[in-house]
Amino acid sequence: MLKVGVLGAGHLGKIHLRLLNESEAYELIGFYDADAVNGERVAKEFGYRYFDNLNTLIASVDVVDIVTPTLSHFECAKKAIENKKHIFIEKPITHTLEKAEELIALAREYSVKGQVGHVERFNPAFTAVKENIKDPMFIETHRLAEFNPRGTDVPVVLDLMIHDIDAILSVVDSEVKQINASGVSVISSSPDIANARIAFENGCVANLTASRISLKNMRKSRFFQKDAYISVDFLQKKVEVVKMKAAPERPGDFDMVLQNAEGVKKQIYFENPEVHLNNAIKDELEAFAKAIETDTEPVVSLEQGTNALRVALRIIESF
Repeated sequence: MLKVGVLGAGHLGKIHLRLLNESEAYELIGFYDADAVNGERVAKEFGYRYFDNLNTLIASVDVVDIVTPTLSHFECAKKAIENKKHIFIEKPITHTLEKAEELIALAREYSVKGQVGHVERFNPAFTAVKENIKDPMFIETHRLAEFNPRGTDVPVVLDLMIHDIDAILSVVDSEVKQINASGVSVISSSPDIANARIAFENGCVANLTASRISLKNMRKSRFFQKDAYISVDFLQKKVEVVKMKAAPERPGDFDMVLQNAEGVKKQIYFENPEVHLNNAIKDELEAFAKAIETDTEPVVSLEQGTNALRVALRIIESF
């Protein structure tokens, strides 16, 4: 078992602590929180060992799980890497591209692995259909959330939209060509609602909308490609795959057949990939443990997390 320590005992940090404590891949050594009062309270309530010294915790573990506010990611990760510890770091990897690229260089220098917490990669709805998503040419995403003060230290693009940016980059094998975007600050000092249009070199276009001031929660993505439409509901953990193929000469009574202006007939049929419900956070943490043990590339590498950040920052710059 890999010895692991958690930095940050806020809302998400406590979830990580519980899952790591339950995991058979890790031995939870303890946690550090800059707020000593909160640290003592969490230790008393849940029984995890609280370290009041960051360096002492880092020295005691093999893996450092960084669940602190985004602005502190770099310093925490740098200290862990320089102590030759593997790092799991929540998204976004850092708040600047320069800091993210420095972490990549440090991880290579000290021969440690890093994974970024883009948890939607492990969402069972997405994993159920990812293999079906091939050369999408139009993508539309909506990630809407009710207002929550947590996360408002960064723009909604880094808080919410970056989930969809990362998922899109994982299925579109092309460089970004052009970005147009707009964002509006309503409650926070940074944009709370944003829309972005990303055009890729291969002709694919992605239209992304994110809001943290909505009256309801929604996390849906739609992928359109040749002869197929794929819908992923990340919130409800549901998928819909609609495909088309050449229509049979003699369609059955219940076959759905469309004919275009040129007279070409296509049959519509549905596929229902099985969605195996899981705990995505636990799966991403244990996938990282497996990458360390087998010396393989993490599912969401530091490089991939940096690519998502690069696009997110370009969107923010387009406002």
